[in-house]
Amino acid sequence: MSFIQSLEKRRTYYNINRDLPVSEEEVLDMIRKVTEATPDAFNMKSARVAVALGEKQDQLWDGVYDAFGGQIDRDKINTFKSGYGTVLYFIDEAVIKSYQEQFALYADNFPVWANQANGMLQSNIWTALREAGVGASLQHYNPVINETVSRLFHIPDHWKLIAQMPFGGIGAEPDAKEKEDIEKRVIVKK
Repeated sequence: MSFIQSLEKRRTYYNINRDLPVSEEEVLDMIRKVTEATPDAFNMKSARVAVALGEKQDQLWDGVYDAFGGQIDRDKINTFKSGYGTVLYFIDEAVIKSYQEQFALYADNFPVWANQANGMLQSNIWTALREAGVGASLQHYNPVINETVSRLFHIPDHWKLIAQMPFGGIGAEPDAKEKEDIEKRVIVKK
């Protein structure tokens, strides 16, 4: 499969389950390798990842629901909970601060660059999961769930939660995407 085909195959999967098409260890190994291979400005390695599996997967999504005091749709939360696991994405703000101190001229840019690197990591892991036949979606229940996540995973105070990616076996394919006129977003000049 080509790189472009892999990106095109990556979709938002809400209908996921606990039947992975590959082993848990293969998924975890892939997450580790992609995290190591994803670039970051100044090679600062600001991205952090925690993976919820088994009981922690259930506790995470029950905790998300509880953190919102029942003000979100339980059925929707259960679609994420029904997955095999969840990748939690963080930025290590201590790393950013260290680089800001070392390279004061670029201090304002390090938080921006860390967010860019984290976005690349999210996309890379999402695409790699799909290439392995695993479905996923990207969720953003932070900052409301920050305390819950910190407590469940013993996350250091200097790790900032950015996103959550529930993943699992694919229960159903999403509807086909409508093709867009990409020329409205990509301009070429000679």
